Amino acid sequence: MLYHLFTYLDKEYNLPGAGLFQFLTFRAGLAVLISFLIALVFGKKIIRWIETRQMIEKQRVLGLPNENDANRKKVPTMGGIIIHLAILVPCLLLADLRNVYIQLLILSTIMMGAVGFLDDYLKLTKGKDGLAGRYKIMGQVLLGIIVGLVMFMSDKVVVRVSKDYVEKYKYEVVDTVQVEHNGKQKWAEEMYYVKTSITNVPFFKGNEFDYAKVLSFLGDNAQKFAWIVFIPFFIFIITAVSNAANLTDGIDGLAAGTSAIIGAALGLLAYVSGNTILADYLNILYIPYTGEVMVFTACFWAACIGFLWYNTHPAQIYMGDTGSLALGSIIAVLAIIIRKELLIPLLCAVFLVETLSVVIQTTVFKYRKRKYGLEYAQKNRVFLMTPIHHHFQKLGYHDAKIVSRFWIVGIMLAIITVMTLKLR
Repeated sequence: MLYHLFTYLDKEYNLPGAGLFQFLTFRAGLAVLISFLIALVFGKKIIRWIETRQMIEKQRVLGLPNENDANRKKVPTMGGIIIHLAILVPCLLLADLRNVYIQLLILSTIMMGAVGFLDDYLKLTKGKDGLAGRYKIMGQVLLGIIVGLVMFMSDKVVVRVSKDYVEKYKYEVVDTVQVEHNGKQKWAEEMYYVKTSITNVPFFKGNEFDYAKVLSFLGDNAQKFAWIVFIPFFIFIITAVSNAANLTDGIDGLAAGTSAIIGAALGLLAYVSGNTILADYLNILYIPYTGEVMVFTACFWAACIGFLWYNTHPAQIYMGDTGSLALGSIIAVLAIIIRKELLIPLLCAVFLVETLSVVIQTTVFKYRKRKYGLEYAQKNRVFLMTPIHHHFQKLGYHDAKIVSRFWIVGIMLAIITVMTLKLR
């Protein structure tokens, strides 16, 4: 809203300073400050509000002999409200709300935040197990369908490709542009903005892959039916990352800190992909309008950092499903928007390992129970407890050490992910 207001004032009245809002870096920096302050100022008020309504989660302290109430620490939950407030308010103020990618990200935040809130609310006020798993999956599937359809149908979702690509793959051309190249000889090349299902593939020269290639047997109709491939794939990505973030939210500060690291990397990738000069220099896909996503990622990053103010060990509040389901979904949609979804296994490897630990534990336990009996299966588990961060707790590591080391791993993974821009 402020972006649109100051753009108008700059255009119509040439108001001194109003032109600053045209700069992404200025708005992203301002978004960080506003988002962090919102989390800091309103966080304590929200914690008190939740406490007065007795929305308290009882979590067993590992290592204590039994699981009665005396051995449980009681901490307010539904702290995801803080994260959502710190994301949405500065984003609505500073982002270009006409941008289709910003609209998708706001929708993702609200949709999955609502699903997570309902789940937490039912757990804490109705004495139930929360929202049935199938309803969570339905929300994630619906979000995946919406994102996939917008990415496939909107004329504002385009990438820039050469004339050879257009002729080879019969892309639907939205616009043309002359791009200047500076080398030993300065020259211009005609490029096309096209609607396409193309994405980036890391570590390979000419690192583009078109989902339509899977349907190459359809000939010239492959592009028209590419949605048959990538919409189910988007649904899988959003569901997987959302649930993985939910599993990771098991130690004070782990999910929020890991998400902040991932968000920072995605913000940098979004800025590069949406900057024609940098995209040309790095020889990656130029995706118009994705630079604006940097403002959202700034809000996302600062919201996670602001929430950590109250969530680091010992936590004053948990994010609950209100936060974790939304964080995972936002990360997945961000990666899809900037066409880096194939980097998720690398960038989100902490989430991936947490999920795999549960899958491995469950699968091996069921197999051993069937083959050798229940007693053998219980005594011979792969991990002491899953998700894997609980395994390290059982081994005697302090929560703060586990979280710090997971963050360090996350930072290293983020650096490698950014390096893939040139590693081919």
